[in-house]
Amino acid sequence: MTIRKVLIVDDSKTELMFMTDLLTKKGFTVRTAENAEDAFRRLAEDKPDLILMDVVMPGQNGFQLTRSISRDPLYADVPIIMCTSKNQETDRVWGMRQGARDYITKPLDTDELLAKIKALN
Repeated sequence: MTIRKVLIVDDSKTELMFMTDLLTKKGFTVRTAENAEDAFRRLAEDKPDLILMDVVMPGQNGFQLTRSISRDPLYADVPIIMCTSKNQETDRVWGMRQGARDYITKPLDTDELLAKIKALN
């Protein structure tokens, strides 16, 4: 599967702008969501090829949202990369157990993020 469309789920407008700018310059089509409700609305509108998921968000957190998406038959095939400030090994393991395909900590290393996206292609 070639990744072209990316959904970024993050409650930080700064992070959304940074990642959107980075990915659009690399040729990706980017949509954003600031919470779980927004994310499901975006998923229903246009299924992405990849989701970049923050963990710490108001309401449903990224771990819960990742679990919901990865267990939904409509979206289970969409890879999720957790992009979060939670940098403990237990957080990474928990994120992977919820259905994430990979895990990267903030502040994001752009080369690392792009390499992880490329590895999914």
